[in-house]
Amino acid sequence: MARGQFQPGTSGNPGGRPKDIGRVKELARKHTAEAIATLAAIMRDDKEPAAARVRAAEAMLDRAWGRPETTANVAGADGGPVTFQVVRYAVDTGVPRADDGPAA
Repeated sequence: MARGQFQPGTSGNPGGRPKDIGRVKELARKHTAEAIATLAAIMRDDKEPAAARVRAAEAMLDRAWGRPETTANVAGADGGPVTFQVVRYAVDTGVPRADDGPAA
């Protein structure tokens, strides 16, 4: 391994993903119906704190429909357009680059 990198063709994880992870997922999936029923019961129970009911409802919606997209409205000064300034710096490393052409 040179400079923290693996040699080409060599895996950093030759054993692959641990088998236990797949087993845990398999076991957890066996409780899916019960977990959804529990979330639904919490969501409907007026005696549960409002935060718990909302969180249960969010969990149910996320699993049914996926998480909603996140958007952001961005504006520049005084609500105008956002402007970007791109600055390119050149650093002389002393090593010629392939696209520099022949050395003078």
